[in-house]
Amino acid sequence: MTYTLTNLQARQFMLLKQGLLGDYKFLGKQGVVDFVRQAGCIQFDPVDVCGKNAEITLQSRVKGFTKKMLDDLLYQDRQLFDYLDKQLAIIPISDWPYFERYREVARKSASNIEGLDILEAEAFNFIKANGATSSSELPLEGRINWFSGIHWSGGKNASIARSVLEQAYSTGKLIVHHKKGTRKYYDLATNHIPSHILSAPDPLPDDFEHIKWRLVRRIGAVGLIWNRPSDAWLRIPGLKPEVRKTIFKDLIDTDIILSLIVEGINEPLYCLATDRPLIEKVLENKKLKSRMELIAPLDCFLWDRKLIRVLFDFSYTWEIYTPDHKRQYGAYTLPLLDGDQLIGRVQVINDRKTKTLIVKNIWFEDGIKQTKKSQLEKCLRRFAKFNDCQTIEFDEELTK
Repeated sequence: MTYTLTNLQARQFMLLKQGLLGDYKFLGKQGVVDFVRQAGCIQFDPVDVCGKNAEITLQSRVKGFTKKMLDDLLYQDRQLFDYLDKQLAIIPISDWPYFERYREVARKSASNIEGLDILEAEAFNFIKANGATSSSELPLEGRINWFSGIHWSGGKNASIARSVLEQAYSTGKLIVHHKKGTRKYYDLATNHIPSHILSAPDPLPDDFEHIKWRLVRRIGAVGLIWNRPSDAWLRIPGLKPEVRKTIFKDLIDTDIILSLIVEGINEPLYCLATDRPLIEKVLENKKLKSRMELIAPLDCFLWDRKLIRVLFDFSYTWEIYTPDHKRQYGAYTLPLLDGDQLIGRVQVINDRKTKTLIVKNIWFEDGIKQTKKSQLEKCLRRFAKFNDCQTIEFDEELTK
């Protein structure tokens, strides 16, 4: 069955799926786990202007979210783990076996590096004796020029300590034990991951089935997407256009995904068949509870920015790596969601010394009436609390 949706209904469906419209459906610590399972992964980025990307992603959806919740789930409870998915990511520990093929690639790469086994043995003995360690503490002196793992290319003149740790992390021998700022501390995976997970074989028989599994995860992460090249498919090895088209046909034929016709879009969009109840909900055309939220720059909702531009009439670029003179807005701006519309961008900074959330600038989209001052203030208060800020300060230009 093919559903036909208006542009508004398509936006509402996508936002309901994301947990960004209506009542919060993700609650507390369990809500963090539930959302990461739904998304498959959330992108990690170490930049912390007003919270890291993964934290901002969760604060917009999970009622009562605190940064400690995510830290505990990663490094105490071990229900989540750090690994490469769509770039660096946070993934449910239950998905560990599905990434075995990438660890095997890293192991084969390691087997070609002369002397690596000796260096690894030294590193592991040091960790056994001293506990979790970072590259700055591991007493392996010198620099080398070999490729390190599948996560990080050491390049020329790379630190031996860092390269050895990254390589062992790629193969699954080490995991990230904890982080201090951007510094990673590694420990033996056997100390923290249950043996039945650590030694579980790859559940999928071949590359085709693996690619299909990853495609389904990405469709579920974005919520609504098209069968065309997309940033949503990044880091899926072997996903060529003909493979993607074959998989989409297979997923449709087996009723794993549904085809949707959306007003103003000349090709079908797709969602998971398990989301049929959400489609039927938006087709009822009932008024949905509105929320105002700040959205993370690398939020899975924004993974296909061309689709966001078509559906929401909103163009967004994360300008952190854009040269100053080419920036249209700020280096670190967050899209502002109001109900079923993306209405602008907000630039905020967490001044940790004074515990102040500084609102540097707000850019509203053309045609947006700035009539919801109280909702914006409420949104900023929540965001300030999330950043452990006690006060909110507006830039002088905004108060004129």
